[in-house]
Amino acid sequence: MKEIYKNPTLYYILVPVVIALWPLSFWAVYLPEAEGKLKDDQNQCMEAERIIGAILDLDQSRLKSSDANGTVADFDYASAVAEIARLCKIRAANYRLSSGRIVPTDGRRSQSASVVLKDIGIATLAEFVSRVQLRWPKLQCVQLRKLIKKRDLPDSWDADLEFKYYY
Repeated sequence: MKEIYKNPTLYYILVPVVIALWPLSFWAVYLPEAEGKLKDDQNQCMEAERIIGAILDLDQSRLKSSDANGTVADFDYASAVAEIARLCKIRAANYRLSSGRIVPTDGRRSQSASVVLKDIGIATLAEFVSRVQLRWPKLQCVQLRKLIKKRDLPDSWDADLEFKYYY
């Protein structure tokens, strides 16, 4: 058996055959598989574009908060927080809002606010922050200052959030 490895004819015939089979296998096996994956990716891209179009049709006011005359609507923390709190089923007695004045920072105007939520579940807190930031793209939750768990209750927290809105 060892003699076959010493035979130069093996290397003169077998090595070129293997080298010739590699591009053929690539052409016959891997290329159709890559084309199939490309078609799948293109289908996913078209589906994503369709979904994005549907989202934009449903909520265009989120992208541009202006009226027909092109004037920008003023953002109000009180109505924004009240609206999202109502959607998240947070009672008015369980949140407190304090907002600052509009100040120029980094060439833009911004306004900070502090929202304190009491006796709230952690999932409701996450939903509140998520909905606020989805509804107003220029509003950011800058910091979660405090998150205190209430004793003797399984899912009751007090949270102190800091928001900043950029005009």
